[in-house]
Amino acid sequence: MKVLYLCYNVHNKNNIAIRNYKNIEVTIINSIDELYNYDLSTFNCVLSISLPIDVSKYPNTKFIFGPQFFVFPNNTLNLVKGKNAVFNLLSDWVIDFWNNYQICQDMNFVKIPFGVDTDRFNEIKKIQQRNKVLVYYKSRNPDEFYFVTNYLNSINVEYKFFSYNSRYDEIDYINYLHESKYGIWIGCHESQGFALQEALSCNVPLLVWSVRSMNQEYGCNYSDISATTIPYWDERCGEYFYDSNNFEDIFNKFILNIENYRPREYILENLSMEICEKKLIDTINSIEI
Repeated sequence: MKVLYLCYNVHNKNNIAIRNYKNIEVTIINSIDELYNYDLSTFNCVLSISLPIDVSKYPNTKFIFGPQFFVFPNNTLNLVKGKNAVFNLLSDWVIDFWNNYQICQDMNFVKIPFGVDTDRFNEIKKIQQRNKVLVYYKSRNPDEFYFVTNYLNSINVEYKFFSYNSRYDEIDYINYLHESKYGIWIGCHESQGFALQEALSCNVPLLVWSVRSMNQEYGCNYSDISATTIPYWDERCGEYFYDSNNFEDIFNKFILNIENYRPREYILENLSMEICEKKLIDTINSIEI
């Protein structure tokens, strides 16, 4: 499988995944103008994560676009419409949201997550040997953060706080995950959610205060658009809740079952480099030209 990869302004984690896939020979270009330097018929697909290309000019070439174009669909999508192109929106809830727009009615949407580095984000100690607690906060009402931490303080649970908004050192994050028995996640909507999936990859069960709407992102003015913090998840990962009045009951259930969750198993089955690479290859093969 040969892919011409337009690598412009790409999220670091997406870029790492593409460059680490083992069964795809990737040729990297950095601008649309460089397309003219290549015989596109020698590639199985052109992958452009953040820039639109007029696919009507290349009817015999397969294209995968997205997911880093824009939050809300706009007329730029007219350039990337065609039977030879698909648009990656990463997860079901984003596809449902975009499908509400008239301009998207004849788009070919797919969900292809990017691989989690399960070798780097690994488990080095069994859960019985870990005793730290992680609290992760991203773009939610600060009152919700204080609600959780006040509760932890009241029952004498020590924790370390990682804030997406304040940034943090990833090495520090990995090292702390390796010592964490569990984590509590207070996050906004996610189309994939790398940091959360990396915690799960370290076999750290999570209690997630999920969202129902994009308008729960603090400081933004999104409409009431149905969304989630955990687009990739099952019962092996931990527990989740939506309302503060459910927190204590869910927390107690979570702690009672803490050694029964298997979050890394879920990641290995659904979001490893190998699994996500296969999804990309299968999508390329499914495009008919």
